[in-house]
Amino acid sequence: MSTYTRRRLSDAPFLAAASGATPARRPVWFMRQAGRSLPEYRELRAGIGMLQSCFDPELVCEITLQPVRRHGVDAAILFSDIVVPLKAAGIELDIVPGVGPVIASPIRTAADVGALPRLRPEEVGAVTDGIRLLVDELGQTPLIGFAGAPFTLASYLVEGGPSKHHERTKAMMHGDPEAWHALLGVLTDITITFLQAQLAAGVDAVQLFDSWAGALSLADYRRYVLPHSERVFAEIADSGVPRIHFGVGTGELLGAMGEAGADVVGVDWRVPLTEAVRRVGPGKALQGNLDPAVLFAGSSVVAAEARRIASEADDALTMGASGHIFNLGHGVMPETDPGVLTALVELVHEL
Repeated sequence: MSTYTRRRLSDAPFLAAASGATPARRPVWFMRQAGRSLPEYRELRAGIGMLQSCFDPELVCEITLQPVRRHGVDAAILFSDIVVPLKAAGIELDIVPGVGPVIASPIRTAADVGALPRLRPEEVGAVTDGIRLLVDELGQTPLIGFAGAPFTLASYLVEGGPSKHHERTKAMMHGDPEAWHALLGVLTDITITFLQAQLAAGVDAVQLFDSWAGALSLADYRRYVLPHSERVFAEIADSGVPRIHFGVGTGELLGAMGEAGADVVGVDWRVPLTEAVRRVGPGKALQGNLDPAVLFAGSSVVAAEARRIASEADDALTMGASGHIFNLGHGVMPETDPGVLTALVELVHEL
């Protein structure tokens, strides 16, 4: 696997804020900025399945670029899905519209875990080809690669799809901890391979999404999840790029998530940034945390909330946070008016 000579983007505000330097302006990007809210995305994807899109380098490149062109955000995030490395490794699954990832044969036993395939870098060659196209097109805009965290991937595999209560996942975690840790070990290996392939292709930062970790208690997170997330971050530490960790409903876990090894901790809208810095501790940057639903409340409300978050972020910096990246507290909702996002980017850059 060839290794890309990384672009020099020393003036990029996103990378400066993520690395503890002083950015020229307050950086902003949005989770799920590439996709469902953009009419050009819907037109491009018409009749093309989600997974098919994720394994088409030209589509990956174009979809990733769309919000950079439209909104002027300070970072692009790779268009992909957290189950892409599972699919690439040979696990039978599909992304069903209106449902999400659906697993053909859920993982419930130690024998199921033992039969799981591993991921080889060449199996995500379409993704890395898309990254190489992107680094040629993005100019001075950084590209964020990403992966799903081992716990969230495990939840999909054990439940067989999205779940409200994660009852099968928790039953396996508590009832057969040996099989559980074996499962997360396999998924940690897959996640590391996927991220290392992206890094070798040229991404400028990575984000680990633990979307469902908020379903856990702090004690369970520390015992059953944290060691595996720590290994992911440790294995990519030598890359020298900023590492971001994000979960939804993880306010009670922020301190432990900060310990996992990321340089930036994402914060959802439930916890003020001034409280987040207390929980995470000094020396790390924060990312967030406008409630995505506020984008439907009118321009004056959006502006007021953006100013409030910027003010909280400035206070967090005085309390020891090493930087702030403006973002939503979760992803852009499909019905969001793209014009609202463009105006928000312009406002954040003025704050």
